[in-house]
Amino acid sequence: MGISYKKKWQKIISLFTVKNLLRNVKEFILKMLPKIKQNLKNQKEVRANINLLLIRDTFTESTLGKLYLNGEWVGDTLELPYKDNQRSISCIPKGKYNVRLRLPRESATRDYLHLLIQDVKDRDFILFHRGNTISDSRGCVLVGLSREQNRVNKSRIAMELLIKEILILGGENIKLTIKNR
Repeated sequence: MGISYKKKWQKIISLFTVKNLLRNVKEFILKMLPKIKQNLKNQKEVRANINLLLIRDTFTESTLGKLYLNGEWVGDTLELPYKDNQRSISCIPKGKYNVRLRLPRESATRDYLHLLIQDVKDRDFILFHRGNTISDSRGCVLVGLSREQNRVNKSRIAMELLIKEILILGGENIKLTIKNR
């Protein structure tokens, strides 16, 4: 009986810790965004690019990959399989893209800061956003801290950490390169 209480308390403590982490990251983002934007306005020099590299390495019923920010691993990715760039059923083609931060007020479905991949041929509103399985995507890139077959895990935390790092780097001039292994 004592063991089940111990496990229950460990689970409660773990959930409390995750909720606090997410709340703290969200508070940091909301607090820092105006300061970062003001600093960018005050700077005369051109900011360095923020380089995202997505290397797709597993192609089954889904597409799994690894995401790097300026050469450092920041998470795993999950996308739909490639089906000739068809809207809502395919991941986007490999290539180079511009990316920008997309505010929650710009979205009818996302109530958090996320990324918009721009100028994707024959496609609109391709995002980096939260989600764990391909049913959470209609062509977008899902980010997680670990992965399994057809799944990424801890997507909410991964997305918050990615956005936090991008904001720290200035939040502008974001370039994405997608490669297939």
